[in-house]
Amino acid sequence: MIHPKHLLLVLLLLAVLLLLSTVLAWAEPDAYARQRAAMVAEIEEYMAYTADRLGRKTLSHPVADALRNVPRHQFVGEDQRPYAYQNRPLPIGHGQTISQPYIVAVMTELLDSKPGDKVLEIGTGSAYQAAVLATVGADVYSIEIIEPLADSARERIKKLGYQNIHTRTGDGYYGWPEAAPFDAILVTAAASHIPPPLIKQLKPGGRMLIPVGDRFNVQQLVLVEKDRNQKIKTRQLLPVAFVPLTGTHP
Repeated sequence: MIHPKHLLLVLLLLAVLLLLSTVLAWAEPDAYARQRAAMVAEIEEYMAYTADRLGRKTLSHPVADALRNVPRHQFVGEDQRPYAYQNRPLPIGHGQTISQPYIVAVMTELLDSKPGDKVLEIGTGSAYQAAVLATVGADVYSIEIIEPLADSARERIKKLGYQNIHTRTGDGYYGWPEAAPFDAILVTAAASHIPPPLIKQLKPGGRMLIPVGDRFNVQQLVLVEKDRNQKIKTRQLLPVAFVPLTGTHP
């Protein structure tokens, strides 16, 4: 039987531990929230510098809010978490990276997706871009060719509670025909050309963003627009650096 004095000490210790765990639970999100806010402020500065190329001087409220709320540190390994909110790409294993926050912001912004839009993403990676799109309100269909990345992304999405992200393992060059057509398509790996299957799966009035070029030369972020008459228009926006699109496609 525990002596009353010892019982009191145990209860006091438990109370202290509970208080400490509560403080730590609140402290971490607050710290990361400040870092996310600083990240968005830096992205806004970059947007001002590239406004003439992008036709946008600032982020829309939905995109800025998504970037302030999606926990980027949850989409990288423990060793990369100290750098999670720096404006640069980070390694996620298997020779792949999580894109620079500025690029994620720009691609999300230029898709012009609205809540309920169906968006195809080629290259899930760690699922950060998918999470940003989902937070804006898109219904995201994301394809990853590297099986271990696809599996870990699927687990992460489930753990973080995203209901509007659907994933599959496969070659993104061929898109997701069963789920087509899409209001918008976003490709997060550089292709030598714009894949015809993706153009076919884009709705009339839809937009696609894709880096075009190879690993060893300058790549260009290209905006592809399909008008109501199925006519395609392309425009180069920015020089970028992405890992190459892989697979057995042409």
